[in-house]
Amino acid sequence: MSGTTMSGTGTDSTGSDSTGVILTVTPNPSLDRTYEVPSLDRGEVVRATGERMDPGGKGVNVSRAVAAAGRRTVAVLPLGGAPGALVADLLDAQGIEVAPVPVAGATRSNIALAESDGVLTKINAPGPELSEAEQELLLETVREQSRDADWIACCGSLPRGLAPSWYAEVVARAHAGGARIALDTSGRALLEALGERPDVVKPNAEELAEAVGRPLATVGDAVKAAEELREMGARAVLASLGADGQLLVEDAGTWFASARVDVVRSNVGAGDSSLAGFLIAGGRGPGALASAVAHGAAAVQLPGSVMPTPGDLDPAAVTVTAEVPVDRELKEPVS
Repeated sequence: MSGTTMSGTGTDSTGSDSTGVILTVTPNPSLDRTYEVPSLDRGEVVRATGERMDPGGKGVNVSRAVAAAGRRTVAVLPLGGAPGALVADLLDAQGIEVAPVPVAGATRSNIALAESDGVLTKINAPGPELSEAEQELLLETVREQSRDADWIACCGSLPRGLAPSWYAEVVARAHAGGARIALDTSGRALLEALGERPDVVKPNAEELAEAVGRPLATVGDAVKAAEELREMGARAVLASLGADGQLLVEDAGTWFASARVDVVRSNVGAGDSSLAGFLIAGGRGPGALASAVAHGAAAVQLPGSVMPTPGDLDPAAVTVTAEVPVDRELKEPVS
């Protein structure tokens, strides 16, 4: 398998090999406002040189990446107040079907301050607290929308009011309905969901280290940690190791992939784009891993949270191997 590129895995230039809808669930979405500033001086009036407004949240970003790839996607998310209405409008403008769950509280608004030297300062609001009735409506909406879904991608942090076991409930209900689940969360929410055997979990290196309770210094350390998550219940683990590449550990084997990146412009949403690439390529095997890495590599070379289109992908820059470099030290070790 050494040296395999995405173009040699049997997928097309988008990495896509299936046609069904990809459903995303974002329990704590946001309206993201980004201001470009020369520098950030505390206590001073700072005049922005540019601004943009985007729908935010990890699941929302997955839907944006899926839509950019030309695939159908439905975003399930609780929305409230004027910010929630703006999020729905922005998603609709990007060709994303929205299945809103009305909530009493206003959708959170996040602020990012992007300095000219590349430093990004983010202020994330906590978001509304969901009532028991709103929580149940969210679950029911996921069930209703999942009937034709190839995959359900559950992503991000949980808002106030949702117990850490909420994702576990989603996984259990999805499996009862015959759907496949991809889970991208962390901490206790991840650990509690593992018992329901999600089809794939997507931690980054920091989340992987947190889940197993020890630091990761090498690719081999990450492989062992991913294997432990599988022992806890995950059927497959797609682990992002930042600039070092990505790992896929599943029943069929273990693969390591990396890509050549010429210039890094922004890593915002790159992990979400990577998960989208994995799912649209079928969510299994080295071909899906190659698609994940191609989408993530393309995303970091685009500004802000812009998601890559098929024309942005460079399959020839991606290498996938079953000869995992277990002794390679991580460029960004996690302590």
